[in-house]
Amino acid sequence: MKRTPKSQLRDVIARNLRLQRAERGWSQERLALESGLNRTYLSAVERSEQNISIDNIARLATALNIEAWMLVKASS
Repeated sequence: MKRTPKSQLRDVIARNLRLQRAERGWSQERLALESGLNRTYLSAVERSEQNISIDNIARLATALNIEAWMLVKASS
């Protein structure tokens, strides 16, 4: 898999995604099933190694029952 240069926003999304998933006690496999995305893709997103589209952010937010902005908002 091609690695993309580090991105602060990708780091924020990765952290927020891991936190939201952990709050629910969900595995990556469960989130993949709920969102219809591939588990290895989610793993790469959570490690900040993979770009993620707006559509996939929306799919994850829907699966987690949160607003999409909660995945891209940097903590203060």
